Amino acid sequence: MARGIEIREAHFPGRAPIDTYGNGGFRFADMSHRGSILCLPSGIHGWKMDATMPLSIENLQRVLDEASEIEFLLLGTGVDMRPIPADLKAALKAAGISSDSMSTGAAVRTFNIMLMESRAVAAALIAV
Repeated sequence: MARGIEIREAHFPGRAPIDTYGNGGFRFADMSHRGSILCLPSGIHGWKMDATMPLSIENLQRVLDEASEIEFLLLGTGVDMRPIPADLKAALKAAGISSDSMSTGAAVRTFNIMLMESRAVAAALIAV
């Protein structure tokens, strides 16, 4: 018997460079995703985040869950750079993760370079 459309959580199970960004989403690995993404060791995940929402421990819990495989987190905060709140910065540091915030475009470019260098990098990218 045929089943209806199955909606799954957005997830690409691998590490891939970001080919393009803009128009509210990202292209990577011959795929596209509308909305924000987390690029983690476990793959690229859809992220329910936009530039109006706070950067918080709760919003980045998935990053902290994979901390043992991440040395550096790039936070792409949209069109404009936003500082990382002190409590989030401290939680990342306690987990052994260095972090830096920048515009999403700068974060995409830096992520791609660090990924090519086989660095233990992750990125939290807010769609622009």
